[in-house]
Amino acid sequence: MKITKDMSLGEIMDKIPGAVAVIERYFESGCAHCPGRKMETLEMAAMLYGHDVNKIMTDLEALSKE
Repeated sequence: MKITKDMSLGEIMDKIPGAVAVIERYFESGCAHCPGRKMETLEMAAMLYGHDVNKIMTDLEALSKE
């Protein structure tokens, strides 16, 4: 699956097995249950937490190929 920076965290976690662990490694634990997960994009979260969105996308895409 192709991951884009405009995808919501919820969409990513719903579609890719194992994505919750990657998301929570970069962001706070509890992201899987946060109401904002349906609205907050990967790019927004990366900016808020000071992470490189491209690195996160690479990690998530590796999961989607497993």
